[in-house]
Amino acid sequence: MSNELQSIKNRFGIIGNFPALNRALEKAIQVAPTDISVLVIGESGVGKEFIPKIIHSESKRKHQPYIVVNCGAIPEGTIDSELFGHEKGAFTGATATRKGYFEVADGGTIFLDEVGELPLQTQVRLLRVLESGEFMKVGSSQVQKTNVRIVAATNVNMMKAIQDGRFREDLYYRLNTVQIDMPPLRERKGDIHLLFRKFAIDFAEKYRMPELELEPGAVHYIENYTFPGNIRQLRNLVEQMTVVERNRHVTVEKLAEYIPMESHLPMVVNTPNSQKQSDFGSEREIMYKILFDMRSDINDLKSLTSELIKNRGTSDLSNHEKNLINRIYTPESQQNVAPSSLLYFENNNNNNNSAIQNPTIISEPENSYEDIEDIEIEEHRPESLSLQNNEKDLIIKALEKHKGRRNKAADELGISQRTLYRKIKQYNLEE
Repeated sequence: MSNELQSIKNRFGIIGNFPALNRALEKAIQVAPTDISVLVIGESGVGKEFIPKIIHSESKRKHQPYIVVNCGAIPEGTIDSELFGHEKGAFTGATATRKGYFEVADGGTIFLDEVGELPLQTQVRLLRVLESGEFMKVGSSQVQKTNVRIVAATNVNMMKAIQDGRFREDLYYRLNTVQIDMPPLRERKGDIHLLFRKFAIDFAEKYRMPELELEPGAVHYIENYTFPGNIRQLRNLVEQMTVVERNRHVTVEKLAEYIPMESHLPMVVNTPNSQKQSDFGSEREIMYKILFDMRSDINDLKSLTSELIKNRGTSDLSNHEKNLINRIYTPESQQNVAPSSLLYFENNNNNNNSAIQNPTIISEPENSYEDIEDIEIEEHRPESLSLQNNEKDLIIKALEKHKGRRNKAADELGISQRTLYRKIKQYNLEE
């Protein structure tokens, strides 16, 4: 680390050695002697306000005014008057002529904090100042000149603001001649404990109380906390604990009361029943497992439909029901059947009240039929063969894992033992 960089850190009380932080400070020192505009990007609370202070103190304007303007804190109706001034009588309440910040800071530096919150009308005025150094007071027709260096900062996603029409693109590129990025505190894990100690010393001296100290477990805890409020949140945390806590040794449990660790990441939890769950490794196998389960569900649904038909006790079916059963039980390769296809029911006797037996689709009169429970949709496309191969592999894995115990293998595959037995016969598998 250069002596100049360390000197800057000491002068402004900046703690930390994170590489991205050092790069931001070095860039600020490098551009300070020039008059180009600088845009500081970073989340709220990361310490963006140090960059314009460094730039101003290291520039030829260091003996001239330095003004900080929080653009988000000034109402839209008065911000033009605050920045550029107004003439007497320009609006209700304007009882006297007033100078704006750009006139007062002539020759110096203006820091526009939260510049992304500027109204569009004010953005037009600011663009003119950046391009020509000219501005007009509210209610005046006289053009005035100013020589001001502008350093802006924002925590807004500027490109999204431009796309949404909330910020002018030409103004963005004018402000962003040089961009300096300030890293969030969660990326500076090695600096978090240093900052805690620095704040603990400061507040112990301020409130005349003993200094807080973190136990080793608490150090690890605080370094892995996300700190959405960044350095500002850490500073407020230390100040609060300095005043409230009587025990000067901070434990993990005590720290968790102030900043509870919240995890939004999925976790794998081992449970006693975890061995019963499928442990297929790849996503491809998982997808095939899902398709396999769906296919088994369809076959079970067909069997259930068959039982309902047999138990109905009548062969009086509507045309809609006949067509529906044809679509369900006909193999896909035989879907385009002739209009004369019939739904045939085999009866044990000629009584009208006899129960309906197993329905079978007959596309040709000479075709044979078989029990509905043995009918399966067999597809002959290449992807269907691939599915069958993977289905076979899943069954083999399940049988090997459970050493041939069909009940265990069927539970893992999510099918009945009867279906598993039929699959074993279908694929000629030896247990």
